[in-house]
Amino acid sequence: MTVPGPETYGERNADVYDEWHADLDPADAVRCLADLVAEGPAGPVLELAVGTGRVTIPLAERGIDLRGVDASEAMVDRLRAKPGGDRIPVTIGDMADVDPGGDDRFAMVFVVFTTFFFLMSQDEQVRCFSNVARRLLPGGRFVLECLVPDLARYQRQQSVDAHRVDHDHVRLVAVRHDPVEQRFDGQHILITDAGIRLAPVSMRYAWPSELDLMARLAGLRRRDRWGGWRREPYLGAGSHVTVYEKPA
Repeated sequence: MTVPGPETYGERNADVYDEWHADLDPADAVRCLADLVAEGPAGPVLELAVGTGRVTIPLAERGIDLRGVDASEAMVDRLRAKPGGDRIPVTIGDMADVDPGGDDRFAMVFVVFTTFFFLMSQDEQVRCFSNVARRLLPGGRFVLECLVPDLARYQRQQSVDAHRVDHDHVRLVAVRHDPVEQRFDGQHILITDAGIRLAPVSMRYAWPSELDLMARLAGLRRRDRWGGWRREPYLGAGSHVTVYEKPA
């Protein structure tokens, strides 16, 4: 299949993104990130792949100095249309560059909802870690929320899941798995009486141990790894929240 760019998913689906992901309640993430900001050095905070601002806006409402980077202008337009969203500086660009403009260094950089895996090669992911480390203040943190891949769900390296079945529409997710390249290439498929809507999405997954090595190469050290935003123990499945730190 044709590989979408980093902006493709957002450009095609900004109008339904918040609705489709309404089950991803950001409240725990906001609380945990705010606590991490309070525990670390003073300075601005940067969200990579800021999207429609579901995490950044409530963090900014707590008085935190937020900046954002996103590849999709359509997603950022949605952020700016929300109350308070127009006060958050956002740069359109590749999150691997970690370039919000200017020479600011950050107390924390974070990326949620497994969006880090939208960087489609190991080289891009390593480059992101390196650029984050360059932008962090001493003692600053890089916080990642990532899915732990469950490869057992793929029969013949593919899967089809019904995410929503209602009286007037069906939303399916069809995915093919490439175990050599560590890739998922898929489509969100919305079927209604009006027709069919496709939302392509691709990810290059990395195991937690691989992320730890990327961090070490960038000069960061792992500070914490939890099974979620409530700091529950990480048990090796589901998802993880990992905090890397730049040595003071």
